[in-house]
Amino acid sequence: MKVLHLISGGETGGSRKHVITLLEQFEPSEVTLAVFQEGALAEEARAAGIRTELFAQKSRYDLSVLRRLANFIQAEQFDILHSHGPRANLFGIYLKKKTGIRWVTTVHSDPALDFVKGGVKGTIFTKLSMYAIRQMDHYFAVSDRFKQNLVSLGISAEKVQTVYNGIHFTEEPAESALLHVPDHEFVIAMVARLHPIKGHEIVFDALRQLEMKPHVLLIGDGPIEDELHAKAQDLREHVHFLGFRKDVANIYAASDVALLASYSESFPLALLEAANERIPLISTDVGGVGELITPGETGWIIPTGDAHALAAAIRGAMQADVKLMGEKLYEHASNNFSLDQLHKATKEVYVKIASR
Repeated sequence: MKVLHLISGGETGGSRKHVITLLEQFEPSEVTLAVFQEGALAEEARAAGIRTELFAQKSRYDLSVLRRLANFIQAEQFDILHSHGPRANLFGIYLKKKTGIRWVTTVHSDPALDFVKGGVKGTIFTKLSMYAIRQMDHYFAVSDRFKQNLVSLGISAEKVQTVYNGIHFTEEPAESALLHVPDHEFVIAMVARLHPIKGHEIVFDALRQLEMKPHVLLIGDGPIEDELHAKAQDLREHVHFLGFRKDVANIYAASDVALLASYSESFPLALLEAANERIPLISTDVGGVGELITPGETGWIIPTGDAHALAAAIRGAMQADVKLMGEKLYEHASNNFSLDQLHKATKEVYVKIASR
């Protein structure tokens, strides 16, 4: 069995980590990664020993790559195409029709929200993305809630497999990164691309409500970086834009709490990475976070878009025994969200689909 994973290649967030950690669990002869551009994803994949092929585009609208991809699929005799992200999903429509390959996807975000604030182009691409998402042979949902989201789009529940994200949990936390914040200050780490769906503005609003403000580290880059810098000007002593970082584990290890403020997620890999560093979580009620966080014991779950609730959760965290909560979270996460279960469940679906 041979599986071709297709992704744009420009990802720097959870989907990048998910793809690499998943492919690492398979034999090198079983999986190949195809990308449309060089970047951190391709670099890390090659370093991990994953066969990675570049199908470079002159622009994201360059469709000449489709014929080359179709020829590659047929020449290499792949059994399954596994797409990740809107662009790969759109291209999958052509590839399936041209080659007849079985097609599965992992939906890493709500397709209805991928192109929010995209204007007319965003509206067009959302419609195309929603069309593509209905054409596949099988789907991986990284939480039961996300499975129900797919079913609500008219997709048969029989075609959707819940497969929780997983990571390799370590016996000891990483070494703490050196942070440029005053000693003994409360530190919150937020790993999220700078995109409207991630809720950074709600974080800023919540901080403005706090008399005692923590230091918030924003790890990631994205299309609204300049806009967010401008909106956080009055908070610049407490909000730190760190950009894309490869030492996320070390930053988590140096922090007191991890934060997710998204309006929509599936099952955030960043929260598992925080759990591995033994720090509790503050998260909006999205995706499968309820299966990871026990409110009051391992973290806080708040409504989406609610700055008042977020401010209250931050106050609670600053008064709590976060070390004890972090240890409880690590114990729960390491027992339930391993790479072994991710690999086993994914391969079972591959075998079933390939045998049809």
